[in-house]
Amino acid sequence: MQKSIPKYVLPVIVIAQFAGTSLWFAGNAVVSDLIQNLDLPEIFIGYITMAVQGGFIVGTLVFAFLNIADRHSPVLVFLLCALSGSAANLLVIPADSALNVIIARFLTGFFLAGIYPVGMKIASDWHKEGLGKALGYLVGALVLGTAFPHFLKYAGGSWPWQSVFAGTSVIASAGGILLYLSVPDGPYRTSSAGFKFELKAIFRLFKNQNFRSAAFGYFGHMWELYTFWAVVPVLLSAYIQQNEGADLSISLWSFIIIGIGSISCAIGGYLSLKKGSKWVSMVALSGSGLCCLLLPLSFGLPVVLFLLLLLMWGIFVVPDSPQFSTLVARSSDKAYVATGLTIVNSLGFALTIVSIQLISFLWIYTNNEAIFWLIAAGPICGLLAIRGFREGF
Repeated sequence: MQKSIPKYVLPVIVIAQFAGTSLWFAGNAVVSDLIQNLDLPEIFIGYITMAVQGGFIVGTLVFAFLNIADRHSPVLVFLLCALSGSAANLLVIPADSALNVIIARFLTGFFLAGIYPVGMKIASDWHKEGLGKALGYLVGALVLGTAFPHFLKYAGGSWPWQSVFAGTSVIASAGGILLYLSVPDGPYRTSSAGFKFELKAIFRLFKNQNFRSAAFGYFGHMWELYTFWAVVPVLLSAYIQQNEGADLSISLWSFIIIGIGSISCAIGGYLSLKKGSKWVSMVALSGSGLCCLLLPLSFGLPVVLFLLLLLMWGIFVVPDSPQFSTLVARSSDKAYVATGLTIVNSLGFALTIVSIQLISFLWIYTNNEAIFWLIAAGPICGLLAIRGFREGF
């Protein structure tokens, strides 16, 4: 039977998740300023995203190998990582070289490993039933947090680029403190104090057919998701260059196109209660894959239709993320839920480095819209993988 959950718990977790993940794309929102101020090549757009993803991968591996979020209070882990990530985020401000920027963003990504998957762990500790709905809100908060630096850049107008890093660090720290002071560890938490990590645990998880199906479906989803988010400003800029009369604010529309996914995440969470997480995932992958296939043909369309396509892509690209996490959590051994989530996150983010760098490199050196069709490999492979998930097992 589902235990009574105070009404404030989920909203506080959602707010904290939004605040913490606002650190993620702070560098992307002002990458043009960094390139100009430090006299960097255009390919640095891919590097700054790669640094955060790389830090996150290393962080999730460390968290998984040490089983940190299972052995210690997840709420305390979240607080410490929110404060540490905020401090690392601020290191970009005095950076005087590309290397220093990369190091600062890498460290920020490392501590995000104690925010995003740990936030999901906290939610799962409070929700035995309706986890898909809860994680829908959580990933919706991640989406809005990811988009938020673009809004800060737009709203700041003539403010210096450093204000984006200062603003996101303040917000992330406040979110971690709010969660720590308001939400205790959940009633369904299984403590593993004294647990010793076994490498075999990961192999044991992947022997489960449902875990494999959910994990590989998530990997296909991740090939697409962060690549899309990273190239949204690039797509808008390319459209403006090809259509000289187009009057678009790249920062504002990047925020809207990425941020709209927060709404579809919440809707997907509700739909998962009736249709199931697998169904929501398959619909989202189908919709986003179709948008990806249509994109290279859309640069000659009127601005309204071009933006509508990107908005539709922003809607479909992310609601499967919380559902895949739900399926991974349900398919994991009870004592290894956080480990299962973090290792799948780690491998998924490793794929984002490959996809982002590949698309960035090909775009810069070919300037051919057809290269964006490569992103469609993600949703296609994800669909093939998730079809093997057996409901009720």
